Amino acid sequence: MPTYEYACVACGHEFEAVQSFSEAALSECPKCKGELRKVYSNVGVVFKGSGFYKNDSRAGAPTRTPESAPPPPAPLP
Repeated sequence: MPTYEYACVACGHEFEAVQSFSEAALSECPKCKGELRKVYSNVGVVFKGSGFYKNDSRAGAPTRTPESAPPPPAPLP
């Protein structure tokens, strides 16, 4: 289940809550009963596979074949 971050608009209290996708967002601060807002942060994304190279989206750019693609990283021990 995902963990969501919340911050109180009134008192500034910040906390995390583990909730399922189907649950409604929290709306009341557990400390002061004020209004809550969700805190959004950056998410790390890793693109793997073909089609994510800078020159793949340009018109007339040569297409990469498996032979010309860089080798995959070595497995961890």
